[in-house]
Amino acid sequence: MRLLNIHGVGDVRLDDYTRPRAGPKDVVVRMKAVGICGSDLSYIKIGGITQSGPTALGHEGAGELMEVGAEVAGLHVGQPVIVNPMMTPSNVGSGGPEGAFTEELLVREARLGDSILPIPEGISYEIAALCEPLAVAMHGVNRADVKPGDKVVVFGCGPIGLGMVIWLADRGITDVVALDLAPERRARALALGARAAFDPTQENLLDKLGELHGRETCYYRPAVGTDAFIDAAGAPSILSDVIAVAKFHARLVITAAYMKPIEFPVGRMLTSEMTITTAVGYPTEMPEVIAAMPRLKGKLETLISHRVAFDDVIEGLKLAATPQSAKVMVHIEGVGA
Repeated sequence: MRLLNIHGVGDVRLDDYTRPRAGPKDVVVRMKAVGICGSDLSYIKIGGITQSGPTALGHEGAGELMEVGAEVAGLHVGQPVIVNPMMTPSNVGSGGPEGAFTEELLVREARLGDSILPIPEGISYEIAALCEPLAVAMHGVNRADVKPGDKVVVFGCGPIGLGMVIWLADRGITDVVALDLAPERRARALALGARAAFDPTQENLLDKLGELHGRETCYYRPAVGTDAFIDAAGAPSILSDVIAVAKFHARLVITAAYMKPIEFPVGRMLTSEMTITTAVGYPTEMPEVIAAMPRLKGKLETLISHRVAFDDVIEGLKLAATPQSAKVMVHIEGVGA
């Protein structure tokens, strides 16, 4: 077998791999489809996240159970499943010895409904593999505490931002504005339910959002009528830009990973009494995402911009770093398997 590993800064390789033997509390998943995540690309840029040895990659995976330990209840060989990496003791794909970019994934101390979730009938492996990023997106939307009638801005139209557009539209929020530098990604956001999309480097944020969401004043300064902003982009200027245009009691949710400190103009924020919070992972959202998959699978399929075979996973990583991509899906047994 093989396993995708980071060996240093910019050094990622598809290595030969011998899977550890499964114990009585473990399962082994024959991987079928694994998505490439932006965090995978970030780990490669910094040379991995483990203190010693390679970093195994891949945490957006779905496949078929090929081994089930004697002490694992409610699961059976041949069952199509999604892996919840946050609930695995080895932190699959984010620091532990296992990563989902492999033919056979060992999931230690597996539990039905926790680290292992069944795939609904009629849902393909590649749609099932979208569960993890869609759960991240849902958690960000949940943290924004929005309702129909609210005006929302999403910064970033990568897979997480596009997932947010899907969930906002699905909840009846019709006034969503998506911001991204890439025209291809803005077009995807519009197709998924955004009312408008624009490049924030080419438009004045106060003027454009004032036009779309209405103009207000906040302690004698101009503001926009946006109720909630969600940062899925991670640009250093977003925090100060939002504070500069925020109305009274606006909300900002930061879901993007910032690797360096950013400027925080708290003095300006005082006049709006806005709320800033963060969202990470998906503490409870995966089951809700899975339940919605049969209803939304047509929309979800459009998130996949590229499909590559496992042999070409390195090329897939390059594709995922381009603005033309949305979700790059790796088929472990070949494209279309």
